[in-house]
Amino acid sequence: MERKLLVTLSVILFSSVAADDYVRPEPRQALQFPWKQKSTSQPEQVHISLAGDKHMRVSWVTNDKSSPSFVEYGTSPGKYSFLGQGESTSYSYIFYRSGKIHHAVIGPLEPDTVYYYRCGGGGPEFHLKTPPAQFPITFAVAGDLGQTGWTKSTLDHIDQCRYEVHLLPGDLSYADYMQHKWDTFGELVQPLASVRPWMVTQGNHEKENIPYLVDEFVSYNSRWKMPYAESGSNSNLYYSFEVAGVHVIMLGSYTDYDRYSDQYNWLKGDLSKVDRERTPWLIALFHVPWYNSNDAHQNEGDGMMAEMEPLLYASGVDIVFTGHVHAYERTKRVNNGKSDPCGPVHITIGDGGNREGLARKYKDPSPEWSVFREASFGHGELQMVNSTHAHWTWHRNDDDEPTKSDEVWLTSLVNSGCWTEKKWNENLRKILMEP
Repeated sequence: MERKLLVTLSVILFSSVAADDYVRPEPRQALQFPWKQKSTSQPEQVHISLAGDKHMRVSWVTNDKSSPSFVEYGTSPGKYSFLGQGESTSYSYIFYRSGKIHHAVIGPLEPDTVYYYRCGGGGPEFHLKTPPAQFPITFAVAGDLGQTGWTKSTLDHIDQCRYEVHLLPGDLSYADYMQHKWDTFGELVQPLASVRPWMVTQGNHEKENIPYLVDEFVSYNSRWKMPYAESGSNSNLYYSFEVAGVHVIMLGSYTDYDRYSDQYNWLKGDLSKVDRERTPWLIALFHVPWYNSNDAHQNEGDGMMAEMEPLLYASGVDIVFTGHVHAYERTKRVNNGKSDPCGPVHITIGDGGNREGLARKYKDPSPEWSVFREASFGHGELQMVNSTHAHWTWHRNDDDEPTKSDEVWLTSLVNSGCWTEKKWNENLRKILMEP
């Protein structure tokens, strides 16, 4: 107990000193992508995502409208024993015409296994690594990426991390109506996103609607198809998935979330099916933070928080990841605006490297629930060690070296003594039965 207390005090002391003493580097310019002559059938912007139990979705783009939508794959280089048939889509945006966007589901796949694959019967060979079936498992976490020099630094650091799944709480490409930037973003992340699954949700920069002309999220929904149908959702903007003892809920800050909405009713149904014996960890991601002591984007998440926080609390969500604020902040376990040992830890990590720069100004004094906050670019690593303990670290981009600046050990709520199983079920049943 004394050793645990000493470690906790050391982390808090380090946290308060590090944020004040760090001299932040200058902004970096947007990345430049030279034009390259490519075959029209060449697969581009390849990325993968989880697609239900033991399955992966492979997505890619070709300029040839006649290119087939299938993936050949196997466990040895150049030897493809299996075939996954897919589908394709495309979209128009004013004068822009997308390439042919392919999505093919492959599987069933063995856990913790390397597969080699080829898209559409041609082009280069790629490889992917499936997540393990049980603990430990590590997630890389970074939101608000964009396409700047700091983005490249963040991606380089994530590439050095031994992780199985990337979690991204919104704001991917920062295309902001300039559709070719979706293409360059796909090219930028392909080296990582073609090897490990990227699980994403939408942010405000994905909302590219033009009234009467273009539906919002058409670019995002066409390119980044997530397992919404596999999780019983009717929208790509919110869904869930399970991997190695963790149930992850991806919510939409920019679609209806009140108690009469489809998203709210889907969330109630999804939470009612969670088996905490099979998935003792429960994580939620969405874009706009509910607990934020930065001056930027104050109170923007209050509406969603009022509607959905009771659901997350009654269900025993362990950790909430958000973006939007271009800085890093970690809270204590919180609920209803104050510290609560039975609430989730909220982590704002909208500091992936976007072109808008850092949100440098914080409220003073800091709220009692805020543990660590710093306006720096970086990424996080969440290692679920076992069913009871997880280790979270945040790595600041310090002169292109990933400097560990914040870390904490977490105990899952189902093992924390917050509720007996009977009381937990009563709390959840009560809120799920509300009209």
